[in-house]
Amino acid sequence: MTEKHNNSTAQTYNPQFRKDFLHPKHWGTWFAIGLTILLAFVPYRLRDRLAVAIAKQAIKINSSAKKRAVINLQECFPELDQQARDEILLETYINAGCTLLSFAVLLVRSKEYVEKRSTFTGEEHLFSLLEQGHNIILLVPHTWAIDYPGVLLASRGQHVAAMMKKQRNDVIDWLINVQRLKYGGRTHERDAGIKPFIKSIRDGYLGYYLPDEDHGPEHSVFTDFLGTQKATLAGLGKLSRLSKAKIVPVIPYYDRNTGIYTIEVQQELQDFPSGDETLDARNMNIRIEEFIRRHPGQYMWILNLLRSKPDGSQRY
Repeated sequence: MTEKHNNSTAQTYNPQFRKDFLHPKHWGTWFAIGLTILLAFVPYRLRDRLAVAIAKQAIKINSSAKKRAVINLQECFPELDQQARDEILLETYINAGCTLLSFAVLLVRSKEYVEKRSTFTGEEHLFSLLEQGHNIILLVPHTWAIDYPGVLLASRGQHVAAMMKKQRNDVIDWLINVQRLKYGGRTHERDAGIKPFIKSIRDGYLGYYLPDEDHGPEHSVFTDFLGTQKATLAGLGKLSRLSKAKIVPVIPYYDRNTGIYTIEVQQELQDFPSGDETLDARNMNIRIEEFIRRHPGQYMWILNLLRSKPDGSQRY
């Protein structure tokens, strides 16, 4: 086994199954997992109809996630009226339901089935760079289909290294890692810092970089994002330099009309890094904005996107 295929080095995050996962306190989680496994074998049109029905009820609940989504949409689309923003929010809930109910597809269905229900566009932008021997960081915004590019690329022999935050539920944390590493790769816990991630990229792994969430002013620069300003992670330029990597945006989304997950591979970021953190952050945001304007209902509006404001206050 080469190092590129070794996903169990000392610096990787690789939770293992434990006997206490079978404790009664986890039975509700196991029931939900069993249900999603059954749904993985249900025709997608029936599964999506169930997702639509659930979404229409879930959106009535005034959760903290919904409150964040409402604020995010108001800030990002001030030019839209309330009805238009409500339509985006409902589409967001529906796409969330479709993806969550099909969670186990990547886990239990065959590679051939997943390939049949997925398609790449623009993949020449990625593979031409790989053929030239470049290191690559994939810039992957938080759409609901965010796990598909990594799993599909790994199934094709292009292994991915990702940074992840440990889930509160230990069973789900373990299972998500199993799903993501089904065909190989590495995951690094965010709290371990950036060095193991850089090493994996230098080892030839595709870096999986998630750029969206607001991690606070101390780690960010404020730059334009749609109709507002956003505390945007400032480290991608430095990460690109240290890992000697090209930045390739990869944006996955789900089409309910066809049941197909599309992985849209875009041309690499040009003149990147520029040496100016704010300019680099803005160039990154532009690519995300272009996608959001085309497919606003595919984005995870419930995330902590816009917590920080330039004046030091918080939105939520």
